[in-house]
Amino acid sequence: MKKWIVQFLGSGDAFGSGGRFQTCIYVQSETARFLIDCGASSLIAMKRFGVDPNLIESILLTHLHGDHFGGIPFLIRETQILSRRTAPLVIAGPPGLERRIRDTMENLFPGSPGQEQAFPLRFIELSHERPSQIGPLAVHSYKAIHTPGTHPHSLRVEWDGKVLAYTGDTEWTEDLVRAAEGADLLVCESFTFEKKKNHLDYQNLLARRVDLRCSRLILTHMSDDMLSRLPDIGIEWAEDGKRISLPDPGSRKGG
Repeated sequence: MKKWIVQFLGSGDAFGSGGRFQTCIYVQSETARFLIDCGASSLIAMKRFGVDPNLIESILLTHLHGDHFGGIPFLIRETQILSRRTAPLVIAGPPGLERRIRDTMENLFPGSPGQEQAFPLRFIELSHERPSQIGPLAVHSYKAIHTPGTHPHSLRVEWDGKVLAYTGDTEWTEDLVRAAEGADLLVCESFTFEKKKNHLDYQNLLARRVDLRCSRLILTHMSDDMLSRLPDIGIEWAEDGKRISLPDPGSRKGG
């Protein structure tokens, strides 16, 4: 059986709670290397944990908030100036992602969107109606409940006979059950301990855990309030730099 490695380059929220980097999950196997989300601090996190940005083949985005996509302009800018990337890069996500990313690049680095680059850059808008094939990855997206202008969705990625799902930022929705069904790993945001608009909370997750029929569940994107409660949490959690191999017997606690 082929093994894949998931590394949390960033497990934090938008505000750097606990000194954590913003959301960025690196996945690598024999057949694929990709990111799920790429928050503003992601290039720094890659350098911290020894991940070469040039090896990233695709970036899958859950929504267009800066702590989930804001690192892309920095990654692309580095490839234009320093690393001289030549391999293609695919960025897939919600409707309007290409314009939002190019506008952000122009605001941060004026003139950079029109600068010649040595590698093909392709944008794909994911559909809720059917999976998108991105190299060996079959990527499914499901409607999420978050800030409407960010066009949020949850993701389910299938390849090499395995399944990785990620909630993105969302309130509880029955679509999470569909995304998690049979997944080898479900990465689940838990921004707060008690219910809060636009986000999942730990108490609700605990009550609905039986509905999320996945082999392993890991919490991420936690606020200071959630981080202060970790000693009493009964679900495994992520930390910056944490690596897991799947299949893997796992553990109940973070670290």
